[in-house]
Amino acid sequence: MITVVGWHDGRVVASFPLGHGADPLDVLAGQGWRGTPQGVDGVLGALTLRYAVAPASPDDAPGPGTGPEGPGLTRAERTRIVPHQRVAAYAVVVEQDRLLLTQLAPRTGAAGRWNLPGGGIDPGESPEAAVVREVAEETGQVVDTVRLVDVMTQHWVGRSQRGLEDYHAVRLLHTARCPRPTRPVVHDVGGSTSDARWVPLADLGSVDVVASVKAALVSVGLVDGQHVWPQA
Repeated sequence: MITVVGWHDGRVVASFPLGHGADPLDVLAGQGWRGTPQGVDGVLGALTLRYAVAPASPDDAPGPGTGPEGPGLTRAERTRIVPHQRVAAYAVVVEQDRLLLTQLAPRTGAAGRWNLPGGGIDPGESPEAAVVREVAEETGQVVDTVRLVDVMTQHWVGRSQRGLEDYHAVRLLHTARCPRPTRPVVHDVGGSTSDARWVPLADLGSVDVVASVKAALVSVGLVDGQHVWPQA
């Protein structure tokens, strides 16, 4: 379970469980608040997302929404699938003007493209511990000073290689520090990562990254929304 808590003027003004397919900012906006992530507490199964909130303006009101992404299912098919929420933690790690990236393996749906290091949080694990573990497994780097900076969600309903799915991705985006960067080595052989590299920030325009990386780098201010990326 994920609980979202909004704080304003030193008191809790909003608190709700994050429902399947929901986005925290959309729910807060529906309650009259705009929010900024401040941190995450607890472990998978009992996570609390903390937001600093302020009264929303009319421009902050959530739009009508387009519903979940992906090819739709028939009513009969929908009754046969079990909604699945995956909570994952990722990190933007920059050292010496280089960004740490991982290349997705053939077993994934985006083989050859580049992603931020990170992955699913294990039961009973905190997001911070998941970031440290995933970065070490996928790149061989040791990181600290892990800080939540954004929460990104995606809801997908349709058919995939795994069959019929009602899939809610909750991605907890962090920044982290790597005090002693070394040559990246993938330790989780046979997993979702085939390669890892420190990519100079000046070369990001030539790297084929997945869409979530683009959004993450805009969120932390490394690139602006007008940055030109290579075509997939």
